[in-house]
Amino acid sequence: MTSTGLQLLAFALALSGVSGVLTATLLPNWKVNVDAGSNIITAIVQLQGLWMDCTWHSTGMFSCTLKYSVLALPTHVQAARAAMVLACVLSAVGICTSTIGMKCTRLGGDRETKSYACFAGGVCFMSAGISGLIPTVWYTKEIIANFVDVTVPESNKHEPGGAVYIGFISAMLLLISGMIFCISSTKKNSEAWLHPSKEQHVSTTQPEDHSAYCLKDYV
Repeated sequence: MTSTGLQLLAFALALSGVSGVLTATLLPNWKVNVDAGSNIITAIVQLQGLWMDCTWHSTGMFSCTLKYSVLALPTHVQAARAAMVLACVLSAVGICTSTIGMKCTRLGGDRETKSYACFAGGVCFMSAGISGLIPTVWYTKEIIANFVDVTVPESNKHEPGGAVYIGFISAMLLLISGMIFCISSTKKNSEAWLHPSKEQHVSTTQPEDHSAYCLKDYV
């Protein structure tokens, strides 16, 4: 029951992590620049994401522009795109695989097969967590380096947006869920090693009793 509860907890964390990674990948506010201007009426908020850049005016106007050119993007943005998409794919595969390996499901066949599926799901979640953690940290590092650079104008300086924080927290949730799945699968393997020894002991004792019984009837 304890292992089943841990797996359910890990699956809930994984679902939250998958949703967060997907949301962070699509959100346009990876970095934010607020230009208040001379007064609050002329305030402009510039949002930059992995796929689009958006501008919000205090008057209520909101416009977005897609980033069509991949080669024109900075290196850290290109890497963040690839890593976040990979994190989404790995986490989706982990959801499918861990569902087969969980004790509370009737999928996957015998205990050994479910144990391997559970371990594979944990590895997918951990890989997705690492793949989502790297771009968020790298992106934040670039934002901070640009912010403290005195040669950069104030109008070109940005701060980390909400998508970076969502991606970081989601990646940590995926890492934790992957660790729990891997630990629960090792417990399954240890139980699988113990049970065959008991069955083997029973199978070796039964023929002796049967042979003694036959010999007694013969006499």
